[in-house]
Amino acid sequence: MTGTAHGQDAGPGTVEADEGQVVDQPLDAEVRPTRRASFVVVANRLPVDRVEHPDGTTTWRTSPGGLVTALEPVMHSHHGAWVGWHGAPDEVVEPFENDGLELVPVPLSEAEVADYYEGFSNGTLWPLYHDVVVPPEFRREWWDAYVRVNQRFADRTAAVADEGAVVWVQDYQLQLVPQMLRELRPDLNIGFFLHIPFPPTELYVQLPWRDQILRGLLGADLVGFQLGGGAQNFLRLVRQRLHLETRREYVHDADGRTVMARAYPISIAAASLHELASSDATAARAAEIRADLGEPKVLFLGVDRLDYTKGLLERIQAFGELVAEGRIDPEEAALVQVATPSRERVEQYRNLRDDIDRLVGRINSEVARIGRPPITYLHASYPREEMAALYRAADVMIVTPLRDGMNLVAKEYVACRQADDGALVLSEFAGAARELRQAYLINPHDIDGLKETMVEAMNAPARIKARRMRLLRRQVFEHDIDHWARAFLDDLDRVVQGKVEWPARPAVGGGVGVGGGTEGAVHGPARSQS
Repeated sequence: MTGTAHGQDAGPGTVEADEGQVVDQPLDAEVRPTRRASFVVVANRLPVDRVEHPDGTTTWRTSPGGLVTALEPVMHSHHGAWVGWHGAPDEVVEPFENDGLELVPVPLSEAEVADYYEGFSNGTLWPLYHDVVVPPEFRREWWDAYVRVNQRFADRTAAVADEGAVVWVQDYQLQLVPQMLRELRPDLNIGFFLHIPFPPTELYVQLPWRDQILRGLLGADLVGFQLGGGAQNFLRLVRQRLHLETRREYVHDADGRTVMARAYPISIAAASLHELASSDATAARAAEIRADLGEPKVLFLGVDRLDYTKGLLERIQAFGELVAEGRIDPEEAALVQVATPSRERVEQYRNLRDDIDRLVGRINSEVARIGRPPITYLHASYPREEMAALYRAADVMIVTPLRDGMNLVAKEYVACRQADDGALVLSEFAGAARELRQAYLINPHDIDGLKETMVEAMNAPARIKARRMRLLRRQVFEHDIDHWARAFLDDLDRVVQGKVEWPARPAVGGGVGVGGGTEGAVHGPARSQS
């Protein structure tokens, strides 16, 4: 599916507003989809954005995103449906079709956006699951909204799913949906995938509603994680908190069901992104970017959502110190930092933006000359075409999250390389570091170490960069998002078809248990790994 840019004609893949019209109904009114689907994706957001045109007409355009691209073939072949919020509070929008997919909007009130999404999802779960980079807040009214909204998602999914349908629930905002849905529709085959890290026991147990979340996830037949460590954490908690039997990657629940928990590192649509980056238009735009920056010999690039987990301050501080120390010459090197706006109504995010603004301003004011600041800071969103040009223009990509489930920016940079050149500096605390082992791995908390690695990546001989990038490109292209989706859905089918065997109990002193042994026992088949 391809979307359209703001201000352009709607074109294919859009739907006129009267097919997804706003209606005067209570938020919890019974939903009546236009048809049933045998494959259903459930996510916080629908894969479309509403576009209002100058003439007053409204259309829906497909949102960019690898998940939509990966699932498009299977959704079309099974007349798929997507359940999610349409993005505007206090509106009820009727189900509609877009590009052959049934879209089922889930309405949210303004208060629910504040309590369920900004509150419990991003004020409680997000920091807790990201190693408590900032302290999570535990508010009962937030939890109540989370339960209420998860139930609404489950109700709408139950209404659109055909008998025996496959339902794939996505991410931390909807961790109660699997169990709620199983209670409504025990005939369904349910998978769940967590896109962010799943925390270790000592952090997770801080959550007052810890057992309810675990039971919610166990409603799925298959629970997927980015890394084996997350699956191990989940299995250990299920055993310790719920006293259920676990062996290797399996849970034997109280109803006699077998639930699988396994790692499936997510990826990108590498081939299509590479094709976009290789176009003449992208090449011309990449050259224009370098010209606008004064033709630096070395262009550093950072691309992130504006979030306190992404390590933006550490990265900018390291670059500023290198310039101040004379190890990077601002006449010959530049840093472009793109920070996509995010959760701007949340105080912690507003404070982070202010901190970055001050730091960038101080560095530029101390060393810049007129027309040539060492740091170009862009607090804005850009289309895929512009991002591909930036990736192609950059010599060194800096990805320094303090904690990240995967981080697809690192993989996007590799996919956009047109030859075995460029360098990737990558935090060892990003999930991608498990696969992209030929990157220049760093600890983002170690500013001195980050500085040394940035200089090393900048000055490394071409043959060293070529060897590293060649291996990175092979990894990204062989393990793309289609590979990820197939691995997950194939395993889900095996579980629901009863084609998995409950492992024999290991002999005393032998075997691999959940509490010890190797991570590979939870990772499962090598095909889901690097």
